[in-house]
Amino acid sequence: MQETFLVRLPKGDDLLEAITRVFQEKGMRKAAFQVIGAVDRAVLAFYDTVERQYKSRDFPEPLEIVACLGNVSEKDGEIFVHAHATLAGEDFRCVGGHLMPGTPIFAAELYAAPVPGEVPVRRFDEPTGLALWSWD
Repeated sequence: MQETFLVRLPKGDDLLEAITRVFQEKGMRKAAFQVIGAVDRAVLAFYDTVERQYKSRDFPEPLEIVACLGNVSEKDGEIFVHAHATLAGEDFRCVGGHLMPGTPIFAAELYAAPVPGEVPVRRFDEPTGLALWSWD
């Protein structure tokens, strides 16, 4: 089994893409991770359970990454990163949601730990409209 690791993510890269690239380079298909740091701006989403779709919102100001938590699994044969972020602005108020592309890194440190056992695979789940883990 692979070991836990720390990585500094490159300034200016998209946060979600940079996290995904690290796991792709390491060939790690199953992990839990956290990120701290700051972003120049952010795009977060909320899953509307009635309309069964993500609704995105752009936050165009610099923000601290108070917490970014997520996991790595497989979807459509590829490494898939699922992350939620809590971000704070200059006024110390927090916003949070599903991390989306469009969030450039100012500075970010990734800590990741492999998870033992079978790799979870995401498949469409009719009751929720989401791609959720399935082991069958």
